[in-house]
Amino acid sequence: MKEQIKVIAFDADDTLWVNEPYFRETEEKFSQMMADYLPQHSVTKELFKVEIDNLPLYGYGIKGFMLSMIETAIKISDKTIKVDTIEKILEIGQELLQKPIELLDDIEEVLQQLQGKYKLVMATKGDLLDQERKLIKSGLEKYFHHTEIVSEKKEKEYTKLIKHLDIKPEEFLMIGNSLKSDILPVLNLGAHGFHIPFHTTWEYEKIDTEIDHPKFKQLSSVKEVLDHLL
Repeated sequence: MKEQIKVIAFDADDTLWVNEPYFRETEEKFSQMMADYLPQHSVTKELFKVEIDNLPLYGYGIKGFMLSMIETAIKISDKTIKVDTIEKILEIGQELLQKPIELLDDIEEVLQQLQGKYKLVMATKGDLLDQERKLIKSGLEKYFHHTEIVSEKKEKEYTKLIKHLDIKPEEFLMIGNSLKSDILPVLNLGAHGFHIPFHTTWEYEKIDTEIDHPKFKQLSSVKEVLDHLL
């Protein structure tokens, strides 16, 4: 397999650095703010519904999450939410934008060992400005030949990326924590996928599918990548 692969793409959030726990922490703060209107678990459910409805409008990322929190607050308060509370929602959203970058264990060592042997790419979805900021702050930018930040990660986007890299699908490997976004689309194109689960996964990214595919590998840590590629 390693003789085939020329390009290795890494997802960013919860593959290179910590992301989802920060969202859940902010969601917890928001649900506590709204506890006078609904029980906290109900606030979380309402927020999730609003987020999913807003994905076609705002895409993925913190700014869309902030707008969805404000919309949820207006909805569950029956438009009685105070301006002070909306200001607090904006504050916790801005705190989320300014979180420090916490690299996942061993990721830099893996990138160092793969660099020069393969062409490395960062392929992620989300807000362009926020993902560029995180990449620069992470100190990992120097390892990547190319970065691709897209609004969605489906077969169409991967096809475009593979074409841009001027390689065949079987020469492309995607590594990430989401089966739905990082793995299934590339397998469908004939590329390779390595799944490294993260302990916290957004509900929208969860699937119940068992994957049995010759180009798929389930790993327990990023260090295992080296066993298959070096």
